[in-house]
This record gives sequence, C-alpha cells and structure tokens, in this order.
Amino acid sequence: MRTPVTLIAGLDPAANARLADQLHRPGTALVHHNLREITSGVVRRRLRLGHRDETVTLELAHGCVSCTLREDLLPLLRRLAGMPEVDRIVVRLDESMEPEPVCWAIENVLVGDRTVSEFVEVEAVCATVDRANWLDDATGDDTLAERGRQASPEDERTVAQVALSQVEFADVLVLSGTPADTWQAMRTAAVLDRVAPAALRVELGEPLPAVPPDARRGEVTDMHGPLLRGEPPLHPDCGVAVLLFTARRPFHPARLHEAIDVLLDGVVRTRGRAWVASQPERALWIESAGGGLGVGDAGPWLAAAEGPAWEDVSPERRALASLRWDPEFGDRAQELVVVTDRATPDEVSGALRGALLTDEELAAGPDAWHAYPDPFGSWAEVNAGEEVS
Repeated sequence: MRTPVTLIAGLDPAANARLADQLHRPGTALVHHNLREITSGVVRRRLRLGHRDETVTLELAHGCVSCTLREDLLPLLRRLAGMPEVDRIVVRLDESMEPEPVCWAIENVLVGDRTVSEFVEVEAVCATVDRANWLDDATGDDTLAERGRQASPEDERTVAQVALSQVEFADVLVLSGTPADTWQAMRTAAVLDRVAPAALRVELGEPLPAVPPDARRGEVTDMHGPLLRGEPPLHPDCGVAVLLFTARRPFHPARLHEAIDVLLDGVVRTRGRAWVASQPERALWIESAGGGLGVGDAGPWLAAAEGPAWEDVSPERRALASLRWDPEFGDRAQELVVVTDRATPDEVSGALRGALLTDEELAAGPDAWHAYPDPFGSWAEVNAGEEVS
C-alpha cells in the first residue's frame, strides 16, 4: 500500500501555508522546503509530524531545485512512507516550484535502486490562486529573479510561466484574495476556465473536495499528447478566447521567427508543436506565458527516420497520429493552443498562417527546404521532465 501524497503549489506563500495548516492532521507528515536562500546554496526544510516540528538547514553543492529534490525531498518521501505513524504526506512546495517536474522526479528518479513512486502515490495537486493579483502575474513579464524568487542562480523563468504551470497541473484550485473589481474577477475566472478547465475550485478555508477518479493526479504531460485537456470553453468571455491553430504544411523558419512575436502581445498562454520545414525530423515545442516565450525540442516525429516505434508511445499519441496521418509527411503537422486576452484569435491565426510555406515553396520539396536560413538553429534535445528547476 503506497502512502498518498498531496502537493501544494502557488505564488502566495501565506495562502500556501494556510492550506498546509488546514491539511495537517494526526498521521500527516507536512514537508516544506524554503528556497529563499538557495542562490547561496542553502535550503531550509521544515518537517511537522504529530508533536514533532523541526527545521533543518541543508547546504547544497549546486544550489538548485534539482539538488533539493535528489538530495533531500525524494529520500525523505521514501523514509516517511516507511514510517508506521505516517498515513499521508503533504508537500508544500516553495512558491517558485512547479509541481510537474516534482511529479516526474517521483515517478522516474531512483533513490537507491527504486523510484519513490513505488512507495508513494500522488493523491492530488493543489494550487492556490490569489485573485487580487494572479491575472497580472499570469500576463506580465516579470522574472522570478526580479521578484527575488528564483530557484537557482541561473533561473530565468518568468512569474507568468510559474503561475500558469502551477494552475494547469492542478487537480484543485484553492482561491484566496479579493479582486480589485468585478471585471478583474470575471477575467480571472475566464482565464482559469480556459487554462485549467478540469480543476475543481474551492475557497481557501473550506474543506477540499474529493478529487475525481479521472483527475490528473500528477500525470506528466506528453508533448505529443492532446493539448486541450478538460474541454475548455471555446467561446470568448470577457475578451478571453481559445484558438486551436492547426495546419498540414510546414512553417518557413525565417517567417515563423518573425511571426512568433504575435504570441507575446495580448496572449496569456501558448502551448504546442510546430513543424519547421528546415528541420523535418524533430518537432519544435513552442510555449509562451505572459510576456515570456520558450522554444525547445519535443522529440522526433513518428514518421522521422529515427522516430519512436508505435508501441513505445502513448495510446493518445498513436490515436492522434492515426487521425491525421499523411501518406507523404506522416504525423508532421502544426498544432498550437493559444489563449488570447487583448489579441484576437484572428490576429494570431493570421500571423501564423502567413508563416506557413506557400504553394510554390511546398512544391519545391524537402531538398529546397533544407537550404532555408534557420534562425532557430539546432535546438538542444531536452526531455521536459528532466528539467527540475
């Protein structure tokens, strides 16, 4: 029998602490790693269990979230799971941490000769949302470093990236704070409806609802899986809308590089896969959050020469590939989900469509495409789950 684990994430440390106190009861081990001094290689870990309440100072060689997970949190979870007095674990994450990489580590990183998932199971992921400022955070361009919240000396993430990642991955959104006015409250709700449509919502201080059996419960994102989770509303609300951009021809790399700025103006969130003509073997992963944009490697297409075998990928990916398989290009396609705010879906769609190959360019074929100047270059092959920072 594995020990259930609940994760608490969120930008507001006061709300996170209050929720942790609410969930602390006999038999519950409550763990919190404070990363405010991590740039100096110091992490303070607090453990509460029964009458025991201790804080220890950890000195880490490299001062990063990955070190904190590998060197302390994961071994601690394994030890706690083996203690007879522990029947539940609550992990209050530092406000700079995203829950998805933590869940990936629980499932994949070895502690000794076994993964921690053999001893614990993620029961629920909760994210606190302060309605007074969450929307400004999720649409802004401040970096964590500018707020003094970075999780390592090299942490270049934006506050928006963390705010949206925490909410998107949550099974339950715990709401706090008072919006400035009704319009802000409505716009915040409209954005949450579209970035976290499946998450349950409850006011801070109220009992947490039971997480349904089909909830995410720490399931890590497959970059080639469905992008629309939980059936978000597709109609506009308070100026907030969802665009599903799809196309069956590749992007011209130079024109995509010029057009991609459209995702930084009036757009809340972008996530998805792109097919760039000059690099046909691998999918480009495009992700924006507020005023920040990231481009990376989503791995090879199934149709690529060194693509994965069908039996080695998820059933969802096989189903998607089967539905759109092209006799010549296989599963290569454009698929981006864009949540717009001040921009309109037509503006974004028009800019992206203008970056696709023209009929003449398409007819020129792959040999010509390889010669296109490519501002993206050869992006590093990074498994998103391996980045725990």
